[in-house]
Amino acid sequence: MVSIEVWNASVDFPIFDAKSRSLKKLALGKVGGKIGSEGRVPIIEALHDITLSIKEGDRVGLVGHNGAGKSTLLRLLAGIYEPTRGSSRITGKVAPVFDLGVGMDPEISGYENIMIRGLFLGMTRKQMEKRVDDIAEFTELGDYLSMPLRTYSTGMRVRLALGVVTSIDPEILLLDEGIGAVDAAFMSKARERLKDLVKRSGLLVFANHSDETLIDFCDSAIWMDEGMVKQQGSLREVLTAYKGQDPFKYLSPETLARIGGDPVLSTNGGD
Repeated sequence: MVSIEVWNASVDFPIFDAKSRSLKKLALGKVGGKIGSEGRVPIIEALHDITLSIKEGDRVGLVGHNGAGKSTLLRLLAGIYEPTRGSSRITGKVAPVFDLGVGMDPEISGYENIMIRGLFLGMTRKQMEKRVDDIAEFTELGDYLSMPLRTYSTGMRVRLALGVVTSIDPEILLLDEGIGAVDAAFMSKARERLKDLVKRSGLLVFANHSDETLIDFCDSAIWMDEGMVKQQGSLREVLTAYKGQDPFKYLSPETLARIGGDPVLSTNGGD
């Protein structure tokens, strides 16, 4: 059984070369949290006292404004960051998809990048060799796949990266938003593959600002604010508290049918 357990975990980043308050604010904007003022070395308290239990089958959305700590939390859940205080335990193979361009080399061909990116995401070479034709067909890049990645437009790179990402079989899938840069027709096609990817995953944690995307992929949510968990619960409950209005009220009957009906909004939720 795959799972992620986090107990009273905090993540701090010391800023050894901070010359001014403005530099500290710049760093804060990158990781979220608050700036500690104690001691001679400034400390960014990126995450504070996080306790979470995410089990197999869970589909969790992460919400919060920019700098709230969502990306830092994803990196903690991936095992990239170790807790400064507290502890965490990850059971299962993690596929962290934080930046579609990570693990891709501009000087080699699209085909070669398919292999490298797949290996980066935890697949074996033999597994990726079986998926190459399917990925090539999905990307619609044709002869460009034999050309160096540096000859690709941004949209073409995103197509290639999406083709690889949506071909893997993850146990723990951690997604950070930032797909974009492709035309609407292709994005619709990619969305269906993303849904299949989520179905194949053991558990999902997805940081995203789009209500529609979160409603499509998640059934529960965590609201991050200043590096802390402000609220955790059903997706509808958390989004309503975070947005100040119920986003499910504006869904079409078709969308409600697709997600399995009109989820009940609990009256017991709180901050």
